[in-house]
Amino acid sequence: MNLPEKYKKPYESKDVESIIYEKEMNSGLFNPDMLVQKFPNKYAESATWTSITPPPNANGRLHAGHALDVTLKDIIGRFKRMQGFQVLLLPGSDHAGFETQVVYEKKLEKEGRSRFGMDREQLYKEIYDFTIANKDTVTSEIKRIGASYDWSRDTFTLDEKIVSGVKNTFIKMHEDRLIYRGKRDCNWCSKHQTSLSDVETEKKEVVTTFYTFKLGDFNIATSRPETKITDKYVVVHPTDARFAKYNHGDTFEAEWVLGISTFTVIKDDSIDPEFGTGAMTITPWHSGIDFQIAKKHGLDMVQLIDDYGKFTDLAGELKGLKATTLGREKVVEILTEKGLLVGKDEKYKTIVPVCYKCETPIEPQLKDQWFVKMESLAETALQASQDGKLNFISDQYRKTYEHWMKNPIDWNISRQIVWGIQIPAWFKNKGIDSEEFYIGNAKPEGDDWIQETDTFDTWFSSGQWPVATLGFTDSEDFKRFYPTQLMETGRDLIFKWIPRMVIFGLYLAREVPFKDIYLHGMVLDPKGQKMSKSKGNVMSPIDLADEFGMDALRMALVVGSAPGNDLSLTNEKVRAYKKFVNKLWNIARFVLENTNEEDDSVIDFENVHVKNFKKIKYEITKNIENYQLHLASDEMYHYVWHEFADTVIEEFKKDMIPENKKVLRYLFKQILIIAHPFIPFVTEEIWSDFEVKNLLLVEDWE
Repeated sequence: MNLPEKYKKPYESKDVESIIYEKEMNSGLFNPDMLVQKFPNKYAESATWTSITPPPNANGRLHAGHALDVTLKDIIGRFKRMQGFQVLLLPGSDHAGFETQVVYEKKLEKEGRSRFGMDREQLYKEIYDFTIANKDTVTSEIKRIGASYDWSRDTFTLDEKIVSGVKNTFIKMHEDRLIYRGKRDCNWCSKHQTSLSDVETEKKEVVTTFYTFKLGDFNIATSRPETKITDKYVVVHPTDARFAKYNHGDTFEAEWVLGISTFTVIKDDSIDPEFGTGAMTITPWHSGIDFQIAKKHGLDMVQLIDDYGKFTDLAGELKGLKATTLGREKVVEILTEKGLLVGKDEKYKTIVPVCYKCETPIEPQLKDQWFVKMESLAETALQASQDGKLNFISDQYRKTYEHWMKNPIDWNISRQIVWGIQIPAWFKNKGIDSEEFYIGNAKPEGDDWIQETDTFDTWFSSGQWPVATLGFTDSEDFKRFYPTQLMETGRDLIFKWIPRMVIFGLYLAREVPFKDIYLHGMVLDPKGQKMSKSKGNVMSPIDLADEFGMDALRMALVVGSAPGNDLSLTNEKVRAYKKFVNKLWNIARFVLENTNEEDDSVIDFENVHVKNFKKIKYEITKNIENYQLHLASDEMYHYVWHEFADTVIEEFKKDMIPENKKVLRYLFKQILIIAHPFIPFVTEEIWSDFEVKNLLLVEDWE
């Protein structure tokens, strides 16, 4: 045949990728409805195969971790589509509540502005416009990666249908007595002025000073002396002989920070006699553990540290000081001057909870918040795992998941931010003892009702993602595609997202939302370090693709990337797979120069090279079906480079008889089929030169 002009020069990915993607996308075949319509014999009676894609945060560009996420799902989706399944890869993006507001607040800071004092509606509109602009950028970058997503079903967590459904879920859960409002200790970020759930805090090891102070007959050890100003309860273990002369409820007077104060002895078996001095004062308003002790014994709770991390008027002359800095220094100074400092360890290591976005130390506060009762929901989600309804590709994550479900904590879903889905609640007398509220989408009759200003924790909406994106339980899409087959996402979401999707799937649909759970590791920089903007080591997939081609990047991300394992990404690795893509291009030139459509006639399937390929294809198929994509891609690579190029072609060059031409052409077309899920651009481009009717996208795998 006449060799197409393009093969007379090296492969240029930039000349191909955008054209190929538009060609595939415009065919409509990313949409399972179109598959059935155009190829009824192949797809009409076939099973569906669905994966709801994790919605990236619509607040910035993609990083290499996103590219791995998209690539893994797309490989499996393309493979299943070629196998004959009605494939739905359903895309979306997440408004990302608190995370996006933090990003926007940084933008406001650079502009010399602050969200505090801004009109609520104006701030929401600004963040909305910012998010939509970023959402468009994210979508275009996902397309660059080659995602064969059904964009006709693209979903945003602030779409009207999603917002309505999320609110209705809240109303239903309240009716089912799974939602309650109450004053409880919550994780409070004083910088961003909002509560956070337990999974939105991180544990940070710090070196601080551990003080011991004399309080009457007791020695009190603490790393947070600033919280002790208003303490008035000393708690010891009931059997601790050192404090036998005191009975539960006894009182005594002693010199303390603000002068002589009265203290009450509390005996509670939660105290560890071996820790510190065996005696501790408690600060119920500002400690979760202390709160539980105070609640158990009916003790007073007072707010010493305000929402901004400063002392309230209860601190007397120390009012207004930042508690953890100057406030701490002043408290230590006062107690030292009074001769109450017994000792100190200046190299004390402790774990401090911090906000996961700004690393501000969490200051627990007692606040009226909305909570989800987790015990019964977690029990159902645990049972689903134990019954084998959830298949974790890496069993270590099953253990993590089940540990969390065995130890549920009621979920605080209130966020004191503007950006997000507003909780459908209305108040009379909000914030005082006679507070009355109504749950519903519409304002109750009467003028004295005000709407709740808190928004949902973003995981409350994204936890409903598999159900919500399919239109909730009454829609035709839901009936057709739920439950889905695969949830592929980052391993860090085993805490934040996976359990919530299972819980909501079981609660709303009475079925788990997916069977298989594939958790990939992190993409690290060349030094094996986590990528972050502050370190300046973030690798953009788009920049890498501009230099080396997206097919090369996809291969670099998947080869060697076993489920759950972290992967170091280097330019050298991507460059190596660019050479592989070029190798395939050169092989295509050789095959096209030496064969033509007449060589597509029946071949001898007993040919040794054909039989060997069948074995390789079987292994690749099995590994993809078992989600061992790192093995499948490596097998494909080695077959093309070392078996086909180094052995088959070299052998046939010596004797280009008709039978060898048929085998050569047959094997190369088969190579394009098995390589397509991994490197869709170059394979689709070459495929078009083989007198074929259909896109490689829908070519039969078998």
